[in-house]
Amino acid sequence: MRKTKLDSRGKIAMEFRAWFQCINADCQSRYELTDIVYRCRKCNELLEVQHDMRRLKKRPTAEWRDLFDGRYRRNEWPYGSSVWAKRELVCPNVSDENIVSTYEGGTNLFWAERLGNQIGLNDLWVKQCGMAHTGSFKDLGMTVLVSMVKQMISSGKKIKAVACASTGDTSAALAAYCAVAGIPAVVFLPKDKVSLTQLIQPITHGMLTLSLDTDFDGCMKLVQEVCQKNNIYLANSMNSLRIEGQKTISFEIVQQFNWEVPDFVIVPGGNLGNVSAVGKGFQMFHDLGLIDKLPRLVCAQAEQADPLYRSYKKGFKTFEPLRAKTTLASAIQIGDPVSYKKAIRTIQTFDGIVEEATESELANMVGRANKTGLLCCPHTGVALAVLEKLVGRGDIKKRDRVVVISTANGLKFTDFLSKYHADQINGIQSDYAFAPVDLAAKYDDVRKAILERIEM
Repeated sequence: MRKTKLDSRGKIAMEFRAWFQCINADCQSRYELTDIVYRCRKCNELLEVQHDMRRLKKRPTAEWRDLFDGRYRRNEWPYGSSVWAKRELVCPNVSDENIVSTYEGGTNLFWAERLGNQIGLNDLWVKQCGMAHTGSFKDLGMTVLVSMVKQMISSGKKIKAVACASTGDTSAALAAYCAVAGIPAVVFLPKDKVSLTQLIQPITHGMLTLSLDTDFDGCMKLVQEVCQKNNIYLANSMNSLRIEGQKTISFEIVQQFNWEVPDFVIVPGGNLGNVSAVGKGFQMFHDLGLIDKLPRLVCAQAEQADPLYRSYKKGFKTFEPLRAKTTLASAIQIGDPVSYKKAIRTIQTFDGIVEEATESELANMVGRANKTGLLCCPHTGVALAVLEKLVGRGDIKKRDRVVVISTANGLKFTDFLSKYHADQINGIQSDYAFAPVDLAAKYDDVRKAILERIEM
């Protein structure tokens, strides 16, 4: 993107402001976005970013649409980014010179026609969030968070580094954005529980990478303690700046459908920040009159790490953390999700559903989907397997427009794909395994192999 001076449209962002606010309705304490705070100092609840909606609503709906359409994927800094193209609704508090961007967002909305027909849907779409700078949707939130950190440092805040606990994708995004900004970063990873591709990303960006003998939940507890005691800024999704970037997934979907809203959106759920973010994006567009209905949201969990699903089955009367078991969907192998209260509120507001997928179901759905031209990560396999269940029992109808959020690029999980197609995943029969054919370099052998396998 070209870095140019703000045009008259760019000045709009300066008219607006946002702040942190406690999610506890009986508290609602406020804090500035430049405050280093992750939980309410009065009641210890999570915070969320609130915007001056009264001022935002003063601008006519048609003008908002024209503004956003005029910026979409253009090269004027910083509006080519699909996050910063909506800066008034995301983070108007950051000045241009402190925005840290890699032209994130604007990812492909893939019409999965063949897979949809197999499942029993006419209108299935996959939002390819993995087509991003670091290969996952985490870039959307990290651009906002690291930009705000740069803003704070420029104003004199003493921040030694930025840190996160991760199952792979968050650490990759944090490392890349901190590298762009020249800010030190520390990532806490559970040893032997992330793919090599994910592990190498923070390493190659030169960020301190700690491989800890624990699971994600253990890493999360440690990173919070380290940040609290050492002037290190926390970058996990309990920091609601991340949610502001991730909610632009919903903005993009609406814009890519020419301002229409799908009937269902299915989101893989682990730490549960993303389903909250997707809901927040749709709700904000609805409150501004940019859309006239809300979709139903589905949170898809792996059976091995399903605390929200268990709570949903009990009507959300209780929520009990658990020790997550090993799952192929490693990024959502989380038993004690930080954002569960936000997720429950979102599911209830959006007449939502929570469902789960077994290891066999998610693995074979990846194999099946990829044969129709997709390249899925295991977490997208969870969402697609859940979709098939909901279609099968009639919760989703054949004519419903459905969007599945694909959270990461399948190339981050080549070890999983390799084992799947070699039928080497313990306890799982690979129903869609496909292997290369080893042959001598001779015409007759090649011709025979082709004719035996291809219908002419």
